[in-house]
Amino acid sequence: MTGFQEIGREWLVGGEEDEARPPADLRPEIPHPARMYDYYIGGKDNFPADREAAERVLSISPMVRISALANRAFLGRAVRHLAGQGIRQFVDIGTGIPSAGNTHEVAQRVRPDARVVYLDNDPIVLVHGRALLSGTTPESTSVVQADLRDPAAILATPEVRRALDSGEPVALLLVAVLHFIDEQDDPYGIVRTLVDALPSGSRLVLSHGTLDFTPTTEAGRGPAVYRSASAQLTMRSREQVLRFFDGLDLAAPGLVTAPLWRPDTPEQPTDSQVGIWAAVAEKA
Repeated sequence: MTGFQEIGREWLVGGEEDEARPPADLRPEIPHPARMYDYYIGGKDNFPADREAAERVLSISPMVRISALANRAFLGRAVRHLAGQGIRQFVDIGTGIPSAGNTHEVAQRVRPDARVVYLDNDPIVLVHGRALLSGTTPESTSVVQADLRDPAAILATPEVRRALDSGEPVALLLVAVLHFIDEQDDPYGIVRTLVDALPSGSRLVLSHGTLDFTPTTEAGRGPAVYRSASAQLTMRSREQVLRFFDGLDLAAPGLVTAPLWRPDTPEQPTDSQVGIWAAVAEKA
């Protein structure tokens, strides 16, 4: 995949350069959660500050890397499952830095006619749009700048409106993004607004970080590292994560740790302790 050095300071929105917009400021001196996540899963699109912060987190809890990899694998299995069930429209919010096994790659491998809209408020993600869209058309895959804290604006974007107006079910992906939304921004209201706009038969794919399996003495130390980064963490319990699915029908096996959602490899002893809750649910 193209690295930061090659992409430089380009700005991409919706698949086209927009000279009216300022160039993205990568701010390499400030740890960034998307780049830290990229480092956890073995990516190369990160800077020394990101690696240093990520290593501090890993020194507190080595399970963070396992959780990040498990979350990425859950995304692939969920998208593959839904594409196999006939879903061909995917709205992926808070996609993060592109890496192998992106939503459009997985979905279009199963359904070549699948359409994917990526939305992120982060210029770091947007500058990777050209690499992400290489070999695709704007009709099949697009990248849009949008902020999850403003669901009305997301629903009004032309790319999302086309998906919703088709009348077909849509897969809404909120994978490892809601723990960057604190309570004052009303995360449950955000999800409710987005889900209410979906056609019948649509699916919500959601994963969320948790401290349910973290010793009390360590619970605050990992999130504290993120206070020096460009986004903060709000971890939630299983009961709190379950509330995001109110009014929806959870698909088997329900809300479980990420590795235990329809695994395609033998279960490992640590799978039930991975700090990511994950589930897929259907709107009636």
